[in-house]
Order: sequence, then structure tokens, then C-alpha cells
Amino acid sequence: MIKKYILFIALFAVGITSYGQNSDKAKALLDEVYNKVKSYDNIYIDFKSTIENTEADLKQETNGNVTLSGEKYLLDYFGAQQLFDGKKVYTIVPENEEVTIEDVNEDDDNVSPSKMLTFYKTGHNYAWDILQTVGGRKIQYVKLTPIDSNTEIKTVLLGIDAQTKHIYKLIQTGNNGTKTTITVNTFKTNQPLSSTLFTFNAKKYEDKGYYITTN
Repeated sequence: MIKKYILFIALFAVGITSYGQNSDKAKALLDEVYNKVKSYDNIYIDFKSTIENTEADLKQETNGNVTLSGEKYLLDYFGAQQLFDGKKVYTIVPENEEVTIEDVNEDDDNVSPSKMLTFYKTGHNYAWDILQTVGGRKIQYVKLTPIDSNTEIKTVLLGIDAQTKHIYKLIQTGNNGTKTTITVNTFKTNQPLSSTLFTFNAKKYEDKGYYITTN
């Protein structure tokens, strides 16, 4: 099953008043990113993903890509494909010759592609974080901390290109110590898309002998 990712230190010493200002500034930047991205008809992102857990001696690296249009998306990740047509999620695993069809789980803690630019709007505290220079680009980080202490996510860092206002990096740290880092390699907008890109064709996979299950 593909994880629906995808994929920040508060300055406490500055004081409560200044923290509030930093929080407002951080959310204002995220809103600017959101409004910029919402102006596009669609987005194509090629990315690198790294999952690490030192205690579990785990490190996995892979490349992937995702095409988004509104809430719909098509994600290629870890040798599998995930399609969301606006109503259901279809996970296609060629290695197992299997397709799983699921309803959307609104309570899922993970950051899905369609949530990547909106999940921050509720349930988080915000903090202005470090500014880095990467290949001549200024990357401003914003730290999000879930208000709900029962969530599996400890923090999320979003690195934002200060000039383009596009997300460059997402770093999600779980309470179990697992860190998922998603780095954007390519960011394209308003690409010509097939009218059937976000349509699941059951017959195509039935003809291939795939096992299709509905949860």
C-alpha cells in the first residue's frame, strides 16, 4: 500500500508576542503558496523521497511523480500507482497484479498529494523557521506542529522557494522517529492532460488478470 504522502524549530526564546507575530507571518506565507498554486489548472511534480528511521536501521530512497488537478491526482511511487478520481482512491500494484479500491479516509494523518497544499489550514500551530540557500535559491522553512497530541505526526517542515512561492521540500517527522523527506526536482504547471488521466478503467486491469478488491 502506498503511503499517501507526498512529503520545521520554533524560536521560543523570542517570547510569546514575537512568537505570535512569527506564527502569523508563517501562515501568511503558506496562504500565499496556496493561492499561487490554486491559480494553476494542474501541476506536475517529479520528486525524490527518503524515509529514515535510525533506531529501526531503516533508509529507503525512491523517485516518484504526481500530477494534480484540483482534488484529483495520479501518483507514481515505490513501483506502484495511486489514482484519486475525486471520489475513490485506486491503488495499483503491478508486482502483485492487484488493484485496491477505497473510499477516502478523511481522518488519515498522512499528507496525501491533494492535501499537500491545504492540510496546514486547520489543526496546526505555525512557526517561522530557518532560511537556506540551495543552488542560489532562497528556501524559507515553516514549521507546523499538530495541535492534537494523539496524531502520529510530530512535526512537518515545509521549505518554500521565496521567489516562486512553490514548495521545494516537505519533511514529516513521526512520533515513532520516522522521518519522511520529499524534495521537488521538477515543478511544472498547466500541462496538456488526457481527458481520461484521472479515470479508472477496470476492464484494462481485468483483462490483465489483476485481482481487484474494494474496501
